[in-house]
Amino acid sequence: MQEGDAVFVGPDFRVDPLLCRFGQSSVFRGYERETRRNYATDIALLLTSLSARGRYWTDASEKDLKDYGAWRLDAPANPARVGNSKWNRELAAFTALYKWAKGQGYVAASPVTMRQVTDGRGGTREVPDGLKKPTASDMHWLTPRTWRLWTDIGLRGHTRGGEAEPGWPGRLEDRNTAFVRLAVSSGLRRQEGGSLLTFEVPTARLGNSRYCRGRVSGAVTRSKASRTFYCSTEAVRDIESYVESSRAWAVRKAQARGRYDQLTDMRLVTEVAPGLKRKVRWRDREGVLFERPLDSLTWWERSTLFTEGPDGPEPLWLWLNEAGLPFQPHSWEAVFRTANQRCRAALEPIADQRRDPHRVYSPYATVHGARHSMALFMLVVLNSLLDRRFGLSPKERRDFALLYGDPWHLVQGLLGHATRQITVETYLAPVRHLQLEALLAEADEPLSAPLPDLDGLFTRVAREADGIQDIDARLTPRQRGVAS
Repeated sequence: MQEGDAVFVGPDFRVDPLLCRFGQSSVFRGYERETRRNYATDIALLLTSLSARGRYWTDASEKDLKDYGAWRLDAPANPARVGNSKWNRELAAFTALYKWAKGQGYVAASPVTMRQVTDGRGGTREVPDGLKKPTASDMHWLTPRTWRLWTDIGLRGHTRGGEAEPGWPGRLEDRNTAFVRLAVSSGLRRQEGGSLLTFEVPTARLGNSRYCRGRVSGAVTRSKASRTFYCSTEAVRDIESYVESSRAWAVRKAQARGRYDQLTDMRLVTEVAPGLKRKVRWRDREGVLFERPLDSLTWWERSTLFTEGPDGPEPLWLWLNEAGLPFQPHSWEAVFRTANQRCRAALEPIADQRRDPHRVYSPYATVHGARHSMALFMLVVLNSLLDRRFGLSPKERRDFALLYGDPWHLVQGLLGHATRQITVETYLAPVRHLQLEALLAEADEPLSAPLPDLDGLFTRVAREADGIQDIDARLTPRQRGVAS
């Protein structure tokens, strides 16, 4: 067995040998570390349900899977129902398991039925028949000023009045704020932004603009393809401040306590060769030299990279915990969860908590919600830029889109989606019906003015669409049914 292999234990506390073979298969080992953890958990839940019905997993039928899906998604008696996005991930895990089992001859047919769909490139592909479309409740948007409020209260410990809360410890405040600004301005996924190395922080500013250009490595992306990303200069300044302050302090403390000397899987980088296909050269604890393309290193391999500093080895992993060790990408979920709780405690009147779930007083954010918000922001800003900079008529706008791509195509590239259709249907479908030209025409700023923060414009957008969190006197959804 290898580290990361899944071990499945039945209700009788016996190890299931067939399932352990799946955990040691090339299929399962080929997934990212976090995907293996998630899939193993999803499969274990299905196995528990089948076992309660007296069914062994190799005997599962199509009806068993449909019954399980109905329980997970819709059953009134289920106290922990899941959303469409979570169910789609579970279904992907079941598909992988039974496809492998069928190939090995352990099952005659997979209980996961498949169907053909177009892939947006003129071809077709097979997908599980039970896939669900993400709903508006699966999407999380915050307008720019709402992100500022959430950051100030949730991450910086400010009170409702804007002052620092007495006794606020401020631990890792600069790290958390820098990460959120990076995520909101770049649209990077949790693993993409969470696995950056220190030398990958963007430094090349785009002329006099507010953005810097960086590159995310293919191995940490969902598509396994490298791409360019852009983040705000404010985010870069926050990252630099974090590197020079609390990060440097955590590294010095770890060096003084010998934490890095205890690591058995440390890879001491000797060179990062420049060029289009950058290569990393390092030596391990035994002194053996290695060389790998930077784009091929998984997030876990990246977390083992160190460089020789003036006081000893230092991690190249950008985001560190208080012990000076790499802060793993999935750990950001806890940071956001704590910030959400702090915002609710500070902004929601105690008398109104849990009284009416349709009245929302405090913003709620997720790591992936930063990506959604960036997509919405860029869609509005790109429309504004086209109108402001070029003064295009409707016909000229269409011609411009044919030559250079409309804002949907540009946002598609920023998000790293395979097709424009994915961008429209998955991320921005709830706002695609908005008449953005009419909204933009109401902007009060003169055309010669620099691009503003667009707070007023986003207020109008939020009033016209469901699920977009914005600050008014208090956060109040337009319609009932929007989750708090």
